[in-house]
Amino acid sequence: MKNYIIKSLILATIFSLSSCATSHSQKKEVKKPNILFIFSDDQRADAYGASGNGYISTPNIDKLAETGTRFKNTYVMGGNQGAICAPSRAMLMSGKSLFHVYEKLKGVTTMPMYFKRYGYESFGTGKWHNEPSAFEASFDKGKNVMTMGMTDYFSAPVRDLDANGKLTKPVKKGFTTDIFADSAIDYLNNYAKEGTEKPFFCYVAFNAPHDPRSPREDYIGMYKEEAIPLPGNFKGWHPFKFDNMNIRDETLGPWPRTPELIRESLADYYALISHMDNRIGDIIQTLKDQNLFDNTIIVFASDNGLGLGSHGLLGKQNLYEHSTKVPLIISGPGITKNEKSDALLYLFDIFPTLSDLCELPKPTTTDGQTFAPLLKGKEMETRKSLYTVYRNTVRAVRTDEWKLIKYPNQNYQQLFNLKKDSIEINNLADKPEYKAKIAELSNLMEDWYKTTDDTANMSPEKILPMEYDYTKLKQVPDKKQPKYTLDKYFKGVDLKKVKKTNH
Repeated sequence: MKNYIIKSLILATIFSLSSCATSHSQKKEVKKPNILFIFSDDQRADAYGASGNGYISTPNIDKLAETGTRFKNTYVMGGNQGAICAPSRAMLMSGKSLFHVYEKLKGVTTMPMYFKRYGYESFGTGKWHNEPSAFEASFDKGKNVMTMGMTDYFSAPVRDLDANGKLTKPVKKGFTTDIFADSAIDYLNNYAKEGTEKPFFCYVAFNAPHDPRSPREDYIGMYKEEAIPLPGNFKGWHPFKFDNMNIRDETLGPWPRTPELIRESLADYYALISHMDNRIGDIIQTLKDQNLFDNTIIVFASDNGLGLGSHGLLGKQNLYEHSTKVPLIISGPGITKNEKSDALLYLFDIFPTLSDLCELPKPTTTDGQTFAPLLKGKEMETRKSLYTVYRNTVRAVRTDEWKLIKYPNQNYQQLFNLKKDSIEINNLADKPEYKAKIAELSNLMEDWYKTTDDTANMSPEKILPMEYDYTKLKQVPDKKQPKYTLDKYFKGVDLKKVKKTNH
């Protein structure tokens, strides 16, 4: 009996030790999910196949939507300057709203910096339109980083993060879509080879499809211009003045905008996106080849939209849906597949959401709201409205159905029913039956104005005219336009007057 008891105790001890060892081993094997963040530049929310656009080929982005969740109402909050991408990226990286960060990231805790704090290795490539020092503080590794707003695709000045964590002097290379994709692929291959225990945060910021609209040679002509429909809200020029109507983005084509110009622009714009989509497919295939795919959360988003003929505008310096709404798709382990959400989101909500998905402590310095439960197929309370801004000249608020845009300097407003008029062509603001709706949305806008620490004067003493003569606007290219773009879009323009700009 005594021997039986001793043997039982020995077996129990062995079993216990074995269980502890197994448990410890299992804990060691559990690795937080990796993050692959793919960010495009100036891509409209309707400029990929899964959004319902049947005129563009984006099979890899569409596949992400099939294997993940697509958000149909994601917005950039706006900008304090014409280069919307700079504040947009600052908001994305900081998780802060516009009036709490503007475009300055120096001294701010960024998303990759936060993930580094909790054991992630961070890598970045591509466009970085904020302070170079903020990139150096945010990333462990960096390759082919473009520290500027735009460039000639064929000759981009790019920099690497050296062994001391400092960016090297720029070296010109091209084509940017390929350079950035190859840099990400090289990083993932090296990561797998090194066998590091750390999960990765890999940020790939393409500058496509930002202008110049100059696809790689083998993508030119991919889309037949005559087969591409005009936007439903196409106009030859914007019907009233609300800011600088000759701002840099608007100078990329003459006035009035013609159907031919817009179709040509869309054909090249779509070609840039399809090229980028092809390289996104290569990056994702690398994840699969290196057995990293199953434990990687993939985010695809863009910094802002674009006019491209909508409302007579070419740029993003306005608050119409085509310029403020952006694509957002998230897929990966545990994320609901082939799901679509109407939730009203900001880009700066992504920071706290990814932190939540990766079970990191909740960031305390962000303004964004996590929407992680939606990605897990759960119901949650989300925003009932959104507020967008452009400089001190335009303000907008939208709900699930209604949108009010105010132009305080012109004492003018537009009211749209987005459920019936998603392309914003039927202004209801002057109709008496909508007076109560305008009052309701105006009160909502005032609440947002206060809670966001907005600084605009919404009741200026001097009211500016809305009329302007579009024939006096000048089309002037900048030095980032390659020969293909100059020959195609700037016929008859005196190229001796080329502007020097880094926008």
